[in-house]
Amino acid sequence: MPEVQGESNKERVTGKRLLFVTGTRADFGKLEPLATAAASAGFAISFFITGMHMMRRYGETRLEVKRFPGAEFFEFVNQREGDAQEFILSKTLLGFSDFVHEHRPDLVVIHGDRVEALAASIVCAMKYIPSAHIEGGEVSGTIDESIRHCNTKLCATHFVSSEAARARVLALGESADSVYNIGSPELDTHAQPSGVTIEEVKARYEIPFDDYGIVIFHPVTSEVATMGAQARALFDRLEASGRNFIVISPNNDPGTEDIFAVIDELPRERFRQIPSMRFAYFSELMRHAAVMVGNSSAGVREAPFLGLPSLDVGTRQTNRAQSPSVVGCRADEHSIIDRFLIDRWKVRFELDSSFGAGDAAHKFAAVLSDATFWDRTLQKVFADA
Repeated sequence: MPEVQGESNKERVTGKRLLFVTGTRADFGKLEPLATAAASAGFAISFFITGMHMMRRYGETRLEVKRFPGAEFFEFVNQREGDAQEFILSKTLLGFSDFVHEHRPDLVVIHGDRVEALAASIVCAMKYIPSAHIEGGEVSGTIDESIRHCNTKLCATHFVSSEAARARVLALGESADSVYNIGSPELDTHAQPSGVTIEEVKARYEIPFDDYGIVIFHPVTSEVATMGAQARALFDRLEASGRNFIVISPNNDPGTEDIFAVIDELPRERFRQIPSMRFAYFSELMRHAAVMVGNSSAGVREAPFLGLPSLDVGTRQTNRAQSPSVVGCRADEHSIIDRFLIDRWKVRFELDSSFGAGDAAHKFAAVLSDATFWDRTLQKVFADA
């Protein structure tokens, strides 16, 4: 499409409406820096808020999303406690389709591998609405990986976090000119001062410990039958260590009830359970932690970036990332867990920049500010290697 005579590149993109779809505290931590940079570049920002954000048990984090300045917010309840994943998917498909029929954005920004993301990707593909997928091309070994690759095939453009991820997206037949390696967006927050002190974090979340580890242990959907036993094995070793831990509640995937059953029995004087945290506060908490334990992506991506030793438990992050600061084990490998808590406690490693240097948002906004980004066709063609 030729540029209108006398119209600048900036004038062609300023005011375009970006819709960010967010269903969890985790994906919002990655989307918020991108939305902030896009807003500064002149784009109009809105959020479609759904999923765990709308659930009181997980901290009702919709309120955190709605602190974003100058944006529009649209809320949709897509599930109740215990709903099956396929039911959540179908309900989100209907809700998001109705929404974009009335509020058609210029670009829908979708992150990762949750069912909310899959629903948005399907709707955008069917309605020929431009879409951008964040952090495609990752591997993890669970149903999440399959959903993530589906989103890659459905979305029009891709903002990946590493060259390895970019290669996988290209292997799926995506055109090279639609794939941008910007790094992991959540690292942008960790790359700059959090804006709060550890004293403020401890006061806000009633944390009594000076010396602590962080634990985040999510269910694995393909291992629902054993999640309770895995949680019991892991937390038994943490309790036996005599250390203090801050436990961030698991997400709401199938198997979460069995994990909560274990967490709820932990001694309160040594385990502080928190449903969710503001991202800046969580960043500051990580900077002062002794270790991180569990199966969250924070343990294999954010912890290495901060030089924080982490224990990656189980299969949820299989093949996701490699760093000298990460130790992997099964939940029942007691000797590895015990040794990690002895040898790695308060050890610091060299910062790992394998997934970017903390400038993903700047790169994202720069791509969107190029008028040619908006000229691409939405008819996808398989690009053979």
